[in-house]
Amino acid sequence: MSKASSTFPEWIYDGSEIPDPFGYGDRAVTFLRALRHPKSILPNRAFQLDPWQERIVRRIYGPRHEDGTRIINTVALMLPRGNRKTSLAAALALLHTIGPERKPGGEALFAAADRKQASIGFREAAGIIREDKRLVAEVGIHDAFNAPKRLIYRKANCVLDVISSDGGRQHGATPAFVLADEIHIWKGRDLWEALTTGLEKIDDSLLVVASTAGRGQDTLAFDFFEDARNVARGIVDDDSILPILFEADRREDWRDEEMWHRVNPGLQHGYPSLAGFRRHAKRAQRSVGDRQSLKQLKLNIWLDASTEPLVDMEIYDQGAKEYDIEDLRDQPCWLAVDLSSTVDLSVIVACWRVAEGYAVKAWFFCPQDTIDSKGDDGPLEAEDGVSKRAEQSGAPYQQWMEDDLITATAGSVIDYAEIESKIIELCEELNVQEIAFDPHMARQVQPKILDAGLPAVDFRQVPSLMMPAAMELERALLGGEFHHGGNPVLRHCFANVVVKRNDHGHVVKFTKPKKWLSIDGAVAAAMAVSRAAAKEGGLTTNQTWFTEDMWTA
Repeated sequence: MSKASSTFPEWIYDGSEIPDPFGYGDRAVTFLRALRHPKSILPNRAFQLDPWQERIVRRIYGPRHEDGTRIINTVALMLPRGNRKTSLAAALALLHTIGPERKPGGEALFAAADRKQASIGFREAAGIIREDKRLVAEVGIHDAFNAPKRLIYRKANCVLDVISSDGGRQHGATPAFVLADEIHIWKGRDLWEALTTGLEKIDDSLLVVASTAGRGQDTLAFDFFEDARNVARGIVDDDSILPILFEADRREDWRDEEMWHRVNPGLQHGYPSLAGFRRHAKRAQRSVGDRQSLKQLKLNIWLDASTEPLVDMEIYDQGAKEYDIEDLRDQPCWLAVDLSSTVDLSVIVACWRVAEGYAVKAWFFCPQDTIDSKGDDGPLEAEDGVSKRAEQSGAPYQQWMEDDLITATAGSVIDYAEIESKIIELCEELNVQEIAFDPHMARQVQPKILDAGLPAVDFRQVPSLMMPAAMELERALLGGEFHHGGNPVLRHCFANVVVKRNDHGHVVKFTKPKKWLSIDGAVAAAMAVSRAAAKEGGLTTNQTWFTEDMWTA
């Protein structure tokens, strides 16, 4: 990895001076070292604060503005599993609840995707309290089964609460400290927005986001950590954000033990288990699933949304070159239409043969109510929050609609008339050779297109047609011949594709891993590329080329 592109926190190890004009960094370290931990192997079960952790604490609490308030308000901590991030986070929460960073009547929060995950940090904090009789006498621990978790420091009326993204809205919170745990598995943005706006009510609040890597790029977590990466690289100038990103580059050799130690700062101190790490790596040589989990959870490599993608999304992203549609207006063009039944995405993809391969452009359609709706509560205005569709998929459908990347049709089901109108408009503006439909879903649209005298053709989404289409699309992607213009909705569709391959390694079909994840754009792109290739003589579809066993996934 080049130093120019590295986000590695060199300052943790380089011995550089960390400003501490008021001594608050030293004060925080002293407090943490005075705690005890039930699992500590140190004398008197003293809290183990290793040098790399101490540097982090000093970097958060030492640097101050002239008025004594912290410079750091947001910590982006990406740390692989097993590096005791929960123990450190629990200790920091106590620093704000019973320690010198507390404020009278202050509130600290553990926030996670669900109650079980949020309770993990709480139990760490409660365990620390129970190790010291003096703290037990001063702090009330409410930890009953299936009841709200809370620590109360009676002298200052400070509380440490637990909340989760599955526990309803938290817009009344005004926390001074928030630990947002494993945000890559949070659903939607409601809790995130409630917490961040609550933190902004207080001048000296602190948000610590502690997480392993996630999957997919259309998520809250990816956006947050990508912003932190840009701060680390110096692209974004924001000294209130502290990026602490222990992550491997996906191009690095995942078997390299030197890299393991760089990405896992606890390894040199005995955690996580190096022997366990090696066992996992051996399994990863035999199992794709184990290799994926090793990369994501132990090396913090951000993975694609799909567990079995058509191609690596880094390869896909290399085709972001955009062609001006005006330059292609007179060139032969092939349209493919993938229609949803009622509520999913529908799409029209146009494909041109160009000197560099294929250029495509996509137009997406979606029912307005599935963008604005939050589910059982009925439709809401767009500004009221994310849609159920966005919540389930993690994709910013509302933003895409506002950016005119998706046409929202009125009502709760797709308005096929708008798609018909767009097809007719494209046929008037472009040199359209064919319009490929899957007849199974095209009954509402295709007859009217034919009645208008337009060149509609059947393209059944069956293996005998989709398999060569997928193979040509895969070949074009791998060869750098598929140019998609960087459309984020189309990218979302490709990132969601799970491919089924036969024993020969050939793609048999596209599937999607979850109901709310759309792949329609990728399917239509394969159809359009296939028709363009066939008409230009670049695709073999002779039935004798296929053998029976090729259809077996």
